[in-house]
Amino acid sequence: MKVETTRVAAPVQLRHAACFFESAEHLLRQALPLVTAALERGEPVALSVRPATERALYAALGGTAGLIGLAEPDAVAYGSGQTMAARRARELRELTGGAVAVTVVAEHNSSLDGFDGRYWTELDAAVNVALGELPVNLTCFYPELPLHLEILEGARANHPLLLEDGELRHNHEHRGPRDVLAAAPAGAPMVLGPPDLVLAYTAWQLHEVRTAVERLAAAASFGASRAEDVVLAINEVATNAVEHGTSEAQVWLWSSAEGLVCEVHDGGTLTEPLPGLRAPHPSEPRGRGVWIARQLCDLLHVWRDGEGTHVRMHAAR
Repeated sequence: MKVETTRVAAPVQLRHAACFFESAEHLLRQALPLVTAALERGEPVALSVRPATERALYAALGGTAGLIGLAEPDAVAYGSGQTMAARRARELRELTGGAVAVTVVAEHNSSLDGFDGRYWTELDAAVNVALGELPVNLTCFYPELPLHLEILEGARANHPLLLEDGELRHNHEHRGPRDVLAAAPAGAPMVLGPPDLVLAYTAWQLHEVRTAVERLAAAASFGASRAEDVVLAINEVATNAVEHGTSEAQVWLWSSAEGLVCEVHDGGTLTEPLPGLRAPHPSEPRGRGVWIARQLCDLLHVWRDGEGTHVRMHAAR
């Protein structure tokens, strides 16, 4: 896979708004004018909403509108808001070409809440980073009374704008992604069973990491091109760990019918809670590794705890 690692310097173009609804009918009344106005302007409209909401929008529009359905989280990406934000950025970059405005309507889905609702806080914070330079008008609809208070608190902290009574207003509770995630850091993913291979390494042993990944990828029947992608992605993250974390790190590897899972663990302190969500600028000679890995993997989730910084990657065949 060819990975483009440069971007053109651009101001923030994302218009990220939250809107709160008390019922399905209330949601439709607020979302429909957004969709109608965008279609009248000739803008593409993309949806990330529940099937019932999508059907209601089509019915209200007479069933003729060409609305675009965005990908929903799958079993691999489940629970990682930062992975979902990276996917959204790729999808919307293709839609916009970096220049054409697109309107996006997104809706809270309680099946993704997890045990505390933190997924949504992580997702919206990551969206502010990953989509910042794209001409996207994104309105996220949240219930006024979700199961978890974290969902409301995260929505109010992450959205620079609020849609109220059909008008966009500045949100005085908005905070930057780093501040938001300092209070509600990304959680650890689901615990896996014992790894097939554990390898401790230093910067001088990165070739051993690459060799181990090559062997497991071959054993998992990866094609040659996909195996190269996986080796590159893991090498980038493994290198980052010993360059910016601690002098020694560990790689844990699992091989299964679904592909390859890798975790990289180091004892360093994570200063950037959402690394690799923005493509590096040509003037930035470093800082490309995690971004490259995000483009090549089906999941890349970064978290920290008292023992250091951790990255899980999943690459399907």
